[in-house]
Amino acid sequence: MVFLKNAVAKGAVCLDGSPPVYHFSPGSGSGANNWVVHMEGGGWCRNADECAVRKGNFRGSSKFMRPLSFSGILGGSQKFNPDFYNWNRVKIRYCDGSSFTGDVEAVETAKNLYYRGFRVWRAIIDDLLTVRGMNKAQNALLSGCSAGGLAAILHCDRFHDLFPATTKVKCFSDAGFFLDGKDISGNNYARSIYKNVVNLHGSAKNLPTSCTSKQSPELCMFPQYVVPTMRTPLFILNAAYDSWQIKNVLAPSPADPKKTWAQCKLDIKNCSPSQLATVQNFRTDFLAALPKPSPSLGMFIDSCNAHCQSGAQDTWLADGSPLVNKTQIGKAVGDWYFEREVSRRIDCPYPCNPTCKNREDD
Repeated sequence: MVFLKNAVAKGAVCLDGSPPVYHFSPGSGSGANNWVVHMEGGGWCRNADECAVRKGNFRGSSKFMRPLSFSGILGGSQKFNPDFYNWNRVKIRYCDGSSFTGDVEAVETAKNLYYRGFRVWRAIIDDLLTVRGMNKAQNALLSGCSAGGLAAILHCDRFHDLFPATTKVKCFSDAGFFLDGKDISGNNYARSIYKNVVNLHGSAKNLPTSCTSKQSPELCMFPQYVVPTMRTPLFILNAAYDSWQIKNVLAPSPADPKKTWAQCKLDIKNCSPSQLATVQNFRTDFLAALPKPSPSLGMFIDSCNAHCQSGAQDTWLADGSPLVNKTQIGKAVGDWYFEREVSRRIDCPYPCNPTCKNREDD
């Protein structure tokens, strides 16, 4: 667990002004010059009140962060993570609430908040490159889950450009393909979230210019508008019935004042027939927003009611892990990274997949 105290002088700090943190496990053997950098998730804060709440926990302050164990894509067991187990493995902690895009010079005085997520990302990446030796990488994979999975898409080409042309660089987004969709009341609630995040954190200048040259900045927080403009190979892992998106994109609280969706949002098995029809339409819209097939694009879209499936061993690669076309997630990602096969798997509709583990993890 590395507290990057020298980053504070550069203004690269968490919401409360505390130093950034990453967790590091060095590579060995054949993986000594290979790197997987995984960004933690945890939603966004879109106003000073929401961000101030985060100052009191690990979502906004490194003072509350504790050591953690690595599993899933960061796991160190050859049996359960055969393609990446002996790589240099890094987990970047998330304490800015902007998917690492914020950079506002002025401190928010009323609640003493620092909107500096992009500086945090750059400070940690620079430390990995110059101090830890990531500049010598032969293989590098930028990954993340949820808000970190979105960050893996937003920073993908920028990450790629930090390496020599001889380094194989790819990106992997788990539960980060947030849909620009209408909620049950017909509003674009998710769009309003991102507009507020971008405005509060000063994110526009750090979003991919390949997208912002064509779209308004808040739309460039949605992967469906960014991914077609990307130059770097990408793997998209997502549940078609992503539990966070059903709660917050499809049926957010403002769109459901009578809480008629409360039980359905807890578990897809509780949905009424009409609610299930709405959820199936959400899946249809989600699939339509996915990028067109290409040789460098990998996909694993299962029919689970889950959110984040790469960080926990039981969903990544284990006996009983989710399968699509008889393949587990960990194998599908490895096959894509090493180009053993074109890896594009889209599951049949719910409730067709008995291997699903319906869970939420970061």
